[in-house]
Amino acid sequence: MNADVVIVGGGLMGSSAALHLAMRGQRVIVMEKDSPGRHASGVNAGGLRQLNRHPAEIPLAAAAARLWRDIQSLVDSDCDVKLSGQVRVAENEADMRLLEERAAQVRALGYEHEIIIDREQLYRLVPRLAPHCVGALYTRDDGFARPFHALTAFRHKAESLGVQYRTGSRVHEVARQGEDWQVVTDRGCVSAPVLVNCSGAWSQALCSMLGEPVTVNTGAPMMMVTERLPHFLDPVVGAASRKLSFKQMQNGTVLIGGAHLANYDMKSETTAIDFIKLSESARSAVELFPHVRDAHIVRTWAGLEAFTPDHLPVISPGSCATGVFHAFGFSAHGFQLSPIVGLILSELIIDGKSELPIGPFSIKRFLDETATGCA
Repeated sequence: MNADVVIVGGGLMGSSAALHLAMRGQRVIVMEKDSPGRHASGVNAGGLRQLNRHPAEIPLAAAAARLWRDIQSLVDSDCDVKLSGQVRVAENEADMRLLEERAAQVRALGYEHEIIIDREQLYRLVPRLAPHCVGALYTRDDGFARPFHALTAFRHKAESLGVQYRTGSRVHEVARQGEDWQVVTDRGCVSAPVLVNCSGAWSQALCSMLGEPVTVNTGAPMMMVTERLPHFLDPVVGAASRKLSFKQMQNGTVLIGGAHLANYDMKSETTAIDFIKLSESARSAVELFPHVRDAHIVRTWAGLEAFTPDHLPVISPGSCATGVFHAFGFSAHGFQLSPIVGLILSELIIDGKSELPIGPFSIKRFLDETATGCA
């Protein structure tokens, strides 16, 4: 046995799990085929969002929000967190009715973090917004952080507690040997009684090795960033009937996304921006913030992410073998959940259960989709 736990995937989920396990005395090795954060974790929008979560995710998002508010105490860095709120804008009365229904649904579940604000309140929060909007759904304690800064902080803190990262270690085979899992990589073998799958867009391959009957799709959400502009915006802005995420960073640049997907090649592990689709995000940004029309776009990019069929993550023990745990398929909305997902994994591995309701994220929910079950 080389370790107590071997984690496949050194992004935010893997690094968070490694950190929480190390805090509880576990010897952890993280196997990463590239460099940590090369794909999804280091290149996403960095949203810290409870707003508009799937109902099953709300308890986890609320717990994660508490950790982000004091992230310095966990990882010795503030990760450039800015909790200035998020708004989902209604551009007409039909949008407003949808948002009011959503707010009522969240209240019925016992949560009060999503509130309806009227037009006057909205324009106090977002004064440069185009004048046609009528109100919004608002979460005061949401915001954003810088993904690569957060990833680096989680990794450094984990390493300070003894976690070993082995980069350039693509997994080719996993096999049960006695009580341990042997993981065969480009850079040799490691073994441990516990194997954790945090391999993101490559989680399908590892699931196949383990006989897990799961379909994982790949997507490459596109982002763009402008030149630095004078400060005009504090909250993160989305829209009820548009694909848009719009935020002004601490340095004045504006980060624009909208869930539009790039083309990608899994063999070469590269992406190619679809500028026609990306222009839809630009058009939405300009229609809601006309004054940025002449701002220069200085960079565009896309990262490879794992999408499950129901767009909910897998956070659970394996269904086919003991000593296996999964955290993947966050479908482009996992950044905010990363601190709590690592904690949940550590609880599952060490205590055999989590205090949070994770039933909806069980990998077993996909068993009915296959006639053969576990391989």
